[in-house]
Amino acid sequence: MNPTARTLLVLGLSLASAAAETSQLRTFTNTQGKAVQAKLVGVSGANVTLETANGQKFTFALASLSAADQQYVKTMGGKAGPNDKLEPASVNEAVGQPLFGDEPLWTSSAEEIAAKLKIPQESKTKNTSSYRSYTKEDYMMFGAHPYSVAMYGENDRVTGFSIVFANKGDLFSAKGSGEMHFDKDTPPEEAAKIVKKAMDKDLVAIADTLTQKLGAPKKERFGEKAGRMNMQRWDWRGHAILLAEAEGVYVGLQIVTTAFADAGGKVEETGDKVIRARVLANLEKRENGDVVVGDLPMVDQGPKGYCVPATAERAMRYLGIPADMYILANAGDSGFGGGTSVEKLLEGVAPQIRSKRRSFDAWKGEMKMKEIAKYIDKGVPLMWTLCSTSKFNETANQRTKERKGVTNWASWKDKVTKESANNALPKDKDTAHIVLIIGYNKDTNEIAFSDSWGERYKERWITLPEAEQVSHQNFYVVGF
Repeated sequence: MNPTARTLLVLGLSLASAAAETSQLRTFTNTQGKAVQAKLVGVSGANVTLETANGQKFTFALASLSAADQQYVKTMGGKAGPNDKLEPASVNEAVGQPLFGDEPLWTSSAEEIAAKLKIPQESKTKNTSSYRSYTKEDYMMFGAHPYSVAMYGENDRVTGFSIVFANKGDLFSAKGSGEMHFDKDTPPEEAAKIVKKAMDKDLVAIADTLTQKLGAPKKERFGEKAGRMNMQRWDWRGHAILLAEAEGVYVGLQIVTTAFADAGGKVEETGDKVIRARVLANLEKRENGDVVVGDLPMVDQGPKGYCVPATAERAMRYLGIPADMYILANAGDSGFGGGTSVEKLLEGVAPQIRSKRRSFDAWKGEMKMKEIAKYIDKGVPLMWTLCSTSKFNETANQRTKERKGVTNWASWKDKVTKESANNALPKDKDTAHIVLIIGYNKDTNEIAFSDSWGERYKERWITLPEAEQVSHQNFYVVGF
């Protein structure tokens, strides 16, 4: 019997006669499949120390534990915190939802956690997923009503939560989502006062709820570049709960690993070589001549004018740069109910983009197929500003629907060429919008674009001449 197996056997025999309280114990398994109940005491270098219910401590190599247990030890940071004695059910009383379980979120199935919290899937790519709910008024978390609950995952493992409470976007959002978000009421003159009052109320309620359960918070700085903010932090079993207030903009709460919080929210850059290979692998070249950037994450901006930060988040995340539309909206000085300056937002986040060794290009001019193809062929989408009028959307919706049944592409080319020549699309400044251009077809002279309105709007088609009619002629690219 090897030393590690012998140690675990001794732990198991000791446990059999233990009469101590076992509420903090969990099952640890070694690489040979032998299991024992114990609690984590600490980590020193490559060794881990466990303690049984009767107080016996044993130290052995971390690498001798199963992969899941090694992840658990790393997540817990190798030490027990003052709040770790609290059971998940007790902490969930503060959350107001069945969020936590016996295992850390980071080793839990993202799909299962989303189902428990009733958060629908927003996006799924080969390796990543996101879930988002624009909640009803009676949905509560941490003693307040969240407007948006977003969970992010990788390979079906939870990587983090972004929960947004009172904010100047959702408080004055439109009555509808998707194309209907342009049909919005004028915000009240006292909008700023209303937002401040709502934010103050939520900030106090959340902080009080967490403090009563987890004690006084630590004050820290978290995030990168334009997104760096002051945070109140509470820790529990490898989870860091971070509460922030962007003055006059939003109250937000993030749940991340304690290791990520300890690093101040700084993310290591992903090299160009890795990104280039990844995006080229996602490029779809279809038999009909379509060339489309595939596997793009979706971000649903909801019933508010956050098309700029939502689209920027999609472009950044696709190129390996973490982003959150609410934090980006703060950088872009978004108005009540939405409405964001593209230039101001992207100028604010450009340093963050470049710090991850990604490039950021911007230009103004006529739409040209050659220029679009240059980026799409590299697997990189383009951000494009336009007037998203009712007639434009009707045309794109109908064209996209008809396109799905096409078998004779020569006839389709003739059809859309004639329709395009006779289709006058007006501009309307009240429908200013930004989308991602994600593809093209040189034979039919069409482009594919993607709105931040959910999966239904992930890929739509329009001819280049029609697109030029509604174009603001501004283009932005996060690339390499």
